[in-house]
Amino acid sequence: MRTDDFDYPLPDELIAQAPAEPRDSCRLLVLHRADGSVEHRRFTDVLDYLEPGDLLVANRTRVMPARLVGRKRGTGGVCETLLLKRREDVDPLGGVWECLVNPGKRLRQPGIVIEYRAGGAHAPESAPVVLTGEILDFVEGSKGGRLVRFSPAGTNADGSPRTLDEAIHAAGHVPLPPYITSYEGDPEKYQTVYAMREEHSAAAPTAGLHFTPELIERIREKGVGWETVELEVGIDTFRLVTEDDPTQHVMHTERYHVSQRVVDVVHATKAAGHRVIAVGTTSVRSLESAWEAGATPSDPPVTARRFEGAPGAGAGDVVVREDATTNLYLMPGSTFHVVDAMITNFHVPRSTLMMLVSAFATREQIMAAYQAAIDERYRFLSFGDAMLIE
Repeated sequence: MRTDDFDYPLPDELIAQAPAEPRDSCRLLVLHRADGSVEHRRFTDVLDYLEPGDLLVANRTRVMPARLVGRKRGTGGVCETLLLKRREDVDPLGGVWECLVNPGKRLRQPGIVIEYRAGGAHAPESAPVVLTGEILDFVEGSKGGRLVRFSPAGTNADGSPRTLDEAIHAAGHVPLPPYITSYEGDPEKYQTVYAMREEHSAAAPTAGLHFTPELIERIREKGVGWETVELEVGIDTFRLVTEDDPTQHVMHTERYHVSQRVVDVVHATKAAGHRVIAVGTTSVRSLESAWEAGATPSDPPVTARRFEGAPGAGAGDVVVREDATTNLYLMPGSTFHVVDAMITNFHVPRSTLMMLVSAFATREQIMAAYQAAIDERYRFLSFGDAMLIE
């Protein structure tokens, strides 16, 4: 197995630059793992593939205004910073973040300070500085990764001291992936309609962008369950696999939560003979990361469809994970324990997400389905069309 095995030619014109309107009007490619056949539908047709008693599990994380554009103190050089995750192990008060910085060569020395102004990327130089960031150190194994200590500056309109979160909101923008180059619409379109209020992620769980409140209500009316987990989407969303041997790629950790309610509903769904359907690869990774091989199996044991005979299947159980971290890396040969079907987008070539979906189906099925999508002019990546793998 080589990283090249998960590459494919993606025409630039098929990279979606804006979301579908309405959200659920996008296209849906249905891949049947049993025989590798595909169907071409609309996303609202996903109802036709859901059965009463099935359970959808979505990631409710919200994207924070994690893109900061500022100027290097002393030289005025423009710098871009992408917040990835708080590092409470370095600063329990939450002032230190793991970030990606650009240009990395100019932000190498500890002690360099970046100033961010109100309004962010489009702020005039006359705008007040609301936030500063001091470079502390490199992040090992991360190109462009830095530890940065942020401090709020100034006061709010009412004269109260500005908090760090208020400063980040004053200076920051919701970050779009770098391949989306021309979108200037509502940033809420890059949030799911069911996202939590608190902001934790560096990127959206994009498979969930296709759902509307009305579609979710129709799903529930059909007798299909709807539950949510949380996974804070982090650095690997922005990193391709550069190693020739994909097993040498290092996955960074992401924080996630799987509640007791989700565990209970998964058990009930499986016991009744129905399916657990993950909305997005982040939901897949949350549920599969909550699998504990050493746990006493439930009765009946939890297994994933089409993986019943795989190594370790049924020899464990899904358990509660609160404030946990995962670096789960799913690739062909991995065993799925919980997820029976998934809704996902079309992913970047040579990414860990291509490997994940190829592990859930087969590489050959995924490559054939992607070629069919290209032939039919589907829209790809974060704002693009959807895929149901069942």
